[in-house]
Amino acid sequence: MFETLNGATRLLFIVGDPIAQVKSPAGVTQAYAALGRNTVCVPAHVAPADLAAWLDGTGRAQNVDGIIVTVPHKFAAFALCATATPRAAFLGAANVLRRAADGRWHGDMVDGVGFVQALRKRGGEPAGRRALLVGAGGAGSAIAHALLDAGVATLALHDADTARRDTLLQRLAAVAPGRVQAGSADPAGFDIAVNATPMGMGAGDPLPFDVARLAPACFVGCVVTAPAVPPLIVAARAAGCATLTGSDMFACVRDRMVEFLLGEA
Repeated sequence: MFETLNGATRLLFIVGDPIAQVKSPAGVTQAYAALGRNTVCVPAHVAPADLAAWLDGTGRAQNVDGIIVTVPHKFAAFALCATATPRAAFLGAANVLRRAADGRWHGDMVDGVGFVQALRKRGGEPAGRRALLVGAGGAGSAIAHALLDAGVATLALHDADTARRDTLLQRLAAVAPGRVQAGSADPAGFDIAVNATPMGMGAGDPLPFDVARLAPACFVGCVVTAPAVPPLIVAARAAGCATLTGSDMFACVRDRMVEFLLGEA
């Protein structure tokens, strides 16, 4: 992977807190190598209080072309962008930043479109379906927006932080009137159920919704990438459900990130 690592190597960072769980450094570096690009993606563990200073300092290195953003920085990263795509502007969040011609950062949010692409690859067509989404953070907001764009009939949103949930519901209702509502941890009656929270990363984490209420026909997705098969997916498979893991989603998100970073999207 690093045969061409030298002074001409271009740099990308992925920034988060924590950072050890991410899969992006190898995957993105490999994607660039496949395109013949001498570019390396490296992790950066940065606390929320230090993000602005870190991004300012990183931007002063002229061989840094972009930043991938993970938990918990997606909303803060958007606020630090000089410009953004309409999708990122609507969500108020960014998970990928590229350096513009003037040296400032231009942001996008591709978690949602990547999730829907992965969902369809796994046979889970969202159009006309009833979806339950748990999590109204950066990834959850993007997935909610993308599911509505993909034509779900209804979207129920659940988050322990009810203020954050209600804020997202109000924004989504403006673009999809009559199709969004507050949900709960009960997945009964839904065709698609998605965990867009970190629940499942830590040993002993509770499940994001009541798996005993899952019907076998329900398609279950989870954004957690470590462990590779999180407890929710284990339980959903035991219930006979088709599933989508965080690693499945990441493969599609990575492709959308690379397109954006190369200025192709």
